Amino acid sequence: MMFQDEIVEEIHRIREEYSRSFDHDLKAIFADLQKQQAESGREVVNLSRQPGSTTRWSGRKRDLGEDAQSITHST
Repeated sequence: MMFQDEIVEEIHRIREEYSRSFDHDLKAIFADLQKQQAESGREVVNLSRQPGSTTRWSGRKRDLGEDAQSITHST
């Protein structure tokens, strides 16, 4: 028998009710979430990686773009 977490079950119930309130229309749900975000007054921070940047320990030269040639051939 699988353990059922009451908190997880409640989250699933709330999520289902929220989705149902928009007839499971993803565009309407997205629009509502954007509206809530705008009305929250909180600063929105984009944590996605910038194109062409990489962390120096990743070693992935494809993320370095043109600089990769000079870095990989200088060693």
